[in-house]
Amino acid sequence: MRFAKAERKTKETDIQLVINLDGTGTHDVDTGCGFFNHMLELFAVHGQFDLAVKCKGDTDVDFHHSAEDIGIVLGSAIFDALGDKRGIKRYASRSLPMDEAWIDIALDISGRSYFAHDFRFPTEKVGEFDSELTAEFLAALCRTMGLTLHVRQNRGENTHHIIEAVFKGLARALKEAVTIDKERENEIPSSKGVL
Repeated sequence: MRFAKAERKTKETDIQLVINLDGTGTHDVDTGCGFFNHMLELFAVHGQFDLAVKCKGDTDVDFHHSAEDIGIVLGSAIFDALGDKRGIKRYASRSLPMDEAWIDIALDISGRSYFAHDFRFPTEKVGEFDSELTAEFLAALCRTMGLTLHVRQNRGENTHHIIEAVFKGLARALKEAVTIDKERENEIPSSKGVL
């Protein structure tokens, strides 16, 4: 199984994270923010990743540091769990609806970090979670994972639904991209021979 642990301790956050890419979707998530817990739980379930996250952050300020640093730690853990990336499918895309919201995800586990989006959130917050932290989390994930990620918002009138579609779509696309291609399981999926 492709499994990794990662930690990060700063003056702003103290995070422990464990992920199994070949899991069943079990999760134990405590970020200090109910909505963000819900999104990471959906990420685990829809990606069939076993995920445990514990974060103590400076939530008396806001959830910015927690969201960004969890992205950093999650990206680092996935990077470690993938090893040399031998045999993975590497590319994936997913179009995912959530009621009136409709999100397209396209990604490449390329070793090159790039993140693009066109979020148009109707509200600034969902519960205590600032909507803009969705992009902060994803950008941090891309940086430490070496992930190219494009997220397009086709429709959406409910901020909760838009963000939920993003997390579900990301999970399902990432699950496909990290899946081992049985016809190429001993190959690095790059003409360079390395990712």
